[in-house]
Amino acid sequence: MEKVIIFSAPSGSGKTTLVKYAISAFSNLAFSVSCTTRAPRGEEIHELDYYFISPEEFKTKISANEFVEFEEVYKDKFYGTLKAEVEKNWQKNKVVIFDVDVKGGVALKKYFKDKALSIFIKPPSVEELQKRLTARGTDDAETVKTRVEKASEELMFEKQFDKVVINDNLDHAKAEIFKIISNFIEQ
Repeated sequence: MEKVIIFSAPSGSGKTTLVKYAISAFSNLAFSVSCTTRAPRGEEIHELDYYFISPEEFKTKISANEFVEFEEVYKDKFYGTLKAEVEKNWQKNKVVIFDVDVKGGVALKKYFKDKALSIFIKPPSVEELQKRLTARGTDDAETVKTRVEKASEELMFEKQFDKVVINDNLDHAKAEIFKIISNFIEQ
């Protein structure tokens, strides 16, 4: 079963919470660990949350064509999906689940086509998003401001996704995610 599920959203929309929920709700999902050049946030762990590598290492992997997709999301801040990560999980008969930025989500959908289900997690509003990012306490005020500005741009991509889930109530969002993923896996 070579299928993938792509979760994308502006930062602070609750995407990672919903990805973790999906993985706990479905035993046949496997999280695709992305590569990044940014520093770990909070309690993130190398090889569990991300492969934290240097920009030089990242550029070497680009040259070696090791990525399904990659993006320079912020200046000198790269994120990417390793081909080997997807193949490893498919060999275990797992549906690969991605937690990626919006442009990465669009690129993955183009790459995997009908093997992919793309889900856009939408915040109730940009104001609510700013509150969430501030409350999370992992970024300084300038970074929060940058993320909110970027979110306004990213919201314009929602029509390029198969499904849009508005995360204004976590329990409702989880129920919707469960139904969407169940239907996709059963196809």
